[in-house]
Amino acid sequence: MSWLGKVLGGTFGFMLGGPLGALLGAAVGHQFDRGLGEFQSLPRMDAGQQERIQMAFFTATFSVMGHLAKADGRVTEEEIAVARQIMDRMDLPPHLRETAIRLFREGKSPNFPLDATLDQFRQEVGRRASLIRLFLEIQLQAAYADGRLHPTEERLLLHICQRLGFSRFEFQALRAFIEAQLRFTQAYAQHQYQQRHGHRPPPRRQQPSLSDAYALLGVSPDASDAEIKKAYRRLMSQHHPDKLVAKGLPEEMVRIATEKTQKIREAYEIIRNHRQHR
Repeated sequence: MSWLGKVLGGTFGFMLGGPLGALLGAAVGHQFDRGLGEFQSLPRMDAGQQERIQMAFFTATFSVMGHLAKADGRVTEEEIAVARQIMDRMDLPPHLRETAIRLFREGKSPNFPLDATLDQFRQEVGRRASLIRLFLEIQLQAAYADGRLHPTEERLLLHICQRLGFSRFEFQALRAFIEAQLRFTQAYAQHQYQQRHGHRPPPRRQQPSLSDAYALLGVSPDASDAEIKKAYRRLMSQHHPDKLVAKGLPEEMVRIATEKTQKIREAYEIIRNHRQHR
């Protein structure tokens, strides 16, 4: 039975345990008579490691997203919309979509055990840094839902990054990557829309900019071709959907990783075309 089947069947609590198991149990609606302390001490079923990672990733993603949305004092319509967009991109079946919504609400609770949730997530994921990176990218993208990163959100995101083993420098690099991705995606979408609808060529500012392409790859315009190719290959490897699934990414989240690789590839092509014609 897949991780999804076990969630729907209610056996996940004994597989996952800990605060993540408790959160998922509450979200699914199964009734547990045990307190959280007792829940953490329950023996686990002999489940596959990958299934536990998939459950942990799914549970942590939406619960932490809900907690982050409440960080600036209130949950905005934009933040709710981003959470629902992620669910749409995952093409979740109705029952699991409702579970994701409930996890988001669980995260908004003043008693949400953030550090315990992050600690267990890190333990379940182990050394799979690319999974943690994708988790953090999703949280950052959700935080930018209203177009800016509030100081309280920034502090909380930095705490989340450091709790998961990422340094302040790595947090800033992730932030720059997401900001560039958002600008790049918005400009590219405008460009594609006007092309599809037969409009005259859009102004240059509406096309994905060269500077955003460099920022998306995390390189300087002065970088050599070899350095740019190395950065491109590193990012493609970190976000490769098949590699992430093999490490435990829920298959329902593959589309998110695929979209990221498409944007990375588009940014690389913009830089290559510019350098070939300069």
